[in-house]
Amino acid sequence: MKTRTYVLPVVILLLVASVGTRFGGSAAAALAKGAETFAQNHGEDTHTPAPDVAALLEALKTRELAVVEREAALDERHAQLQQVEQDLRAQLDELRQAEVALRATIAQADSAAEDDLGRLTAVYENMKPKDAADLFSTMDADFAAGFVARMRPEIAADIMAGLPPENAYAISAILAGRNQNAGR
Repeated sequence: MKTRTYVLPVVILLLVASVGTRFGGSAAAALAKGAETFAQNHGEDTHTPAPDVAALLEALKTRELAVVEREAALDERHAQLQQVEQDLRAQLDELRQAEVALRATIAQADSAAEDDLGRLTAVYENMKPKDAADLFSTMDADFAAGFVARMRPEIAADIMAGLPPENAYAISAILAGRNQNAGR
């Protein structure tokens, strides 16, 4: 019969805990209050050690502070990473712009060099073949071969005919070997 006498106080205890929770109190405080009321109504010593609710609450607060601090650190790290990413994107854009400018400069320099070589080739083509041959005989064979390759064949033939045999041979060997590895 004793079990029936505790049913009503347990229900009251649960109701008190529910009311305490709903009206802003903590559930732990409401449970502690309900347990104290139950103990007083049944003649029990109210100073018996109850679960250490205060220590539990303090541990939860400490844990919550640690979680809040960790969350703040993660938010800060996330903000730093976003800034680094933004900086990297800006640097990448700058590099792309510099690459475009560099390509334009290289194309302009290549075009200017090509124009200069074209003009110089035209000058050599318009010289008397004997005078051009005298000049070509003093040039490095690789350098001379570059001009001969650009000339019209009949003018190049006249100049090559006026070169000393060893120079004509060196230029011919360079021209013949230029594209031998192109298909490999």
